Order: sequence, then C-alpha cells, then structure tokens
Amino acid sequence: MKPTVSRIKISPTRRERTRQSKRDRRKIAIGTIAAVGACAAVGTLLTDPENSWYKSLRKPDWQPPAAAFPIVWTALYADISYVSYKVLADAHERGDAAEFKSYSRALGTNLALNAAWCGLFFRGERPVVSTIEAGALAVSSIDLVRRAGKSHAGLGLLLSPYAVWTSGATALSGAIAALNPGK
Repeated sequence: MKPTVSRIKISPTRRERTRQSKRDRRKIAIGTIAAVGACAAVGTLLTDPENSWYKSLRKPDWQPPAAAFPIVWTALYADISYVSYKVLADAHERGDAAEFKSYSRALGTNLALNAAWCGLFFRGERPVVSTIEAGALAVSSIDLVRRAGKSHAGLGLLLSPYAVWTSGATALSGAIAALNPGK
C-alpha cells in the first residue's frame, strides 16, 4: 500500500497578495495612461487649426480662445486617465471582471470617438458629420461619467468636466456647421 500524500494548498501570504495587487494596479495604470496618451497623440496629429480651410470658417463669438484648447484637453486627458485607472483598478480588486471589461470597452469606444473627431473636422473638413460624431462622443462621455459614478460617486463627479466639455464641443461644432453651410 502506497502512502497517500495530502495536497495542502498554501495560500499566498498577505505580503505576497499586496505585492501582486501593486503589480496589477501598475499594469492597469500603464495601460490606461497608454490608451489615453495614444488618443491624445492621434488627436494632436490630426488637429490643424492653422490650415487655410479652418481659418476661413466663420466661428461663433462664444468659441473659447485657441490657447484654451491645449490647456483644457491636457487637464481632461489627465482626468480621464486617473478616473479610468481608479474605476478599472477598483473593479479588478473586487474581482468584478464584468465591470472591468464593460468599462474598458466603453473607454476604448470613447477614446476612438475622441480621436476620430479631429480627423473628421480638421482633415476631412466635414463640419456636419463632425457635429454628429461630436454628439456621439458627448453621449459616450456622459456614459463614462455614469459608469465612474456607479463605481464611486466622487469619481463620477471628477470626470463630469469631460462630459460638459464634449457637450460644449458638440454645440460649437454645430454652430460652426450652421455658420458655414456648404463647407
């Protein structure tokens, strides 16, 4: 008769769990920052406020000054990165894979819409189509705020300037399209 070997499952120590949690959070932070950074880079490459077509457009009096856009967008991208990192890291920590995947998909869609607007407007020179796309971006941004708020009310509040800005951008795109029919 062979002796039986009992299999003892040794669970990780608290220190090992803490170390793994920090590694996981670091990966989530790097991934989130990389995704938002890629969106910002693509948007920057596609944006050309110095081109002759854009300069020829009539713009509403309430359009923010040109200097405001890079300042605001830098702050918004930092905000999106931080809030999205927190939502994703918290979902991962709770073991909520469904929320993690759902928010990741929503964020990816939002970032794609964000970068695409620049191409449609500045490179495609399509104000009406850009307005429709900006509306989709605003709805997507509002959805991210809702999702972040569901994770933690403070995160939703922190991300809300993004939804406000993209909603304002939709109105601005629509005003430019209305002031420049046929362009």
